[in-house]
Amino acid sequence: MAGAVEAGGHPIPTSAVLMASSKHIGSRCFSENVAFLKCKKQDPNPEKCLDKGREVTRCALGLLKDLQQRCTKEMDAYAGCMYYNTNEFDLCRKEQEEFQKACPLE
Repeated sequence: MAGAVEAGGHPIPTSAVLMASSKHIGSRCFSENVAFLKCKKQDPNPEKCLDKGREVTRCALGLLKDLQQRCTKEMDAYAGCMYYNTNEFDLCRKEQEEFQKACPLE
C-alpha cells in the first residue's frame, strides 16, 4: 500500500483506512452521524440531507488527519494490514492494539 496520505498532507480515505479508524470515527463523529441518520429518516430525498452529509464527511476527514499526525506509524501499519488482509480485523489484532495504544479513543 502506498501511503495513507496524499501529497498535500490530507489522508486518503481508502476502505482500509476507514475500517482501521472506524471506532474512532464512531466515537468522535457520533453526533454528526446521528443528525444525518435522523435527517434521512425524516426525508428520504437525498437533497434534503446534503449539509448533514457534509458535516459527517468533514468530521471523518478531520479525524483522519488528526490520527495521521498523532500516530502516523501505527495508523499506517494498521491500515496497511487491513489493506493486505482485505479488511479482516481478526488478522490485524496486533496492529490494532498498537494503534489503540498510540491513539486511544477519546
